[in-house]
Amino acid sequence: MFVEPWEGRAGPVELTAVAQAADRLGYAYVACCDHVAIPRRLAGPMGATWYDPVSTLGYLAGLTSRTRLLSHVAVAPLRHPLLSAKQYATLDLLSGGRLVLGVGAGHVQEEFETLGVDFHRRGEILTETIAALDVALREEYPEHPGPRFPFRELALSPRPAQTPRPPIWVGGSSVAAVRRAAAHAEGWLSQGDSLETLPAQLELIRSVREREGRSADGFVVNAIAPPLYVGEPGWEIGRRSVAGKPEQLAELLRRYVAVGVTHLQLRPRGRDVQEYLAQLELVARDVLPLV
Repeated sequence: MFVEPWEGRAGPVELTAVAQAADRLGYAYVACCDHVAIPRRLAGPMGATWYDPVSTLGYLAGLTSRTRLLSHVAVAPLRHPLLSAKQYATLDLLSGGRLVLGVGAGHVQEEFETLGVDFHRRGEILTETIAALDVALREEYPEHPGPRFPFRELALSPRPAQTPRPPIWVGGSSVAAVRRAAAHAEGWLSQGDSLETLPAQLELIRSVREREGRSADGFVVNAIAPPLYVGEPGWEIGRRSVAGKPEQLAELLRRYVAVGVTHLQLRPRGRDVQEYLAQLELVARDVLPLV
């Protein structure tokens, strides 16, 4: 839905250019999503090319020095949590402690069925997976009682660089997903919530964390802003995108801050990688200092 035509043909050269620009310009993170396989019925609207987040973020870790590396999101129920913990602990260590582990329940039923995972129980599987990841990323000899993934007396090393472990953010905008993020994680990755719907979601997060005895201080709320274009594009950018002067765009982004958003995922528009990189720089230089 949001892919530019040039992105479908992009590869390592473009990934490198974008990640290094984000690193240089001070963006908080670069992110990579996760799908193992796309059924034919969804290959049109979703596209068939989805880079593996562990290998892609590991590749970009070696080409950057500051920006954090976010899986947005890893479909965690598709994998045993010890396998995920091993991969992401290694990534965190090799990147110098820059991992943010974003996880979600997934939505492609055929993907689950082919890999032998119960699609209709993916929410409860994810909840247990988060608990297992929590202990496996904290302790060298983790113990988790199950019910699906019991383990004990097994060393998991190398250890991540971050202590007590890398942060876990949970994606999804259903009531169950928001509750799961508030109760079990350090952040929430909104999936398409608007400025109008975000306040109710943040109130739900506040109430859940209060009930769980967890402070709301430091909890990350990551929203996705509309696609942006600094200036007058001179080409059709679509009704969901917003173009204008830096102050106009900054005013829009400040509205997210006002409702309680702590992180914004930004999507500059561009007809090719050069225009995208130019927009990335304009947003960082002219828009974000005003937010």
